[in-house]
Amino acid sequence: MKFLFSFAIIIFIFNGCATWKGAKKDSSDAWKATKKTSKKVWKKTKETSVEVYEDTKEAINEATSD
Repeated sequence: MKFLFSFAIIIFIFNGCATWKGAKKDSSDAWKATKKTSKKVWKKTKETSVEVYEDTKEAINEATSD
């Protein structure tokens, strides 16, 4: 059963690309897209975190200065 499942996965992978080079290229392209998207998400997360920190700090200062 495991062999059949493994064989089905291999067939599925090679269905979109005819050769091992094609599989490696597809994998490489997917990795590059993942890295690019991760960098964008991380940058946005950092920007948002800084904004939240600054807003919180400002709110605390306003609340304690009165």
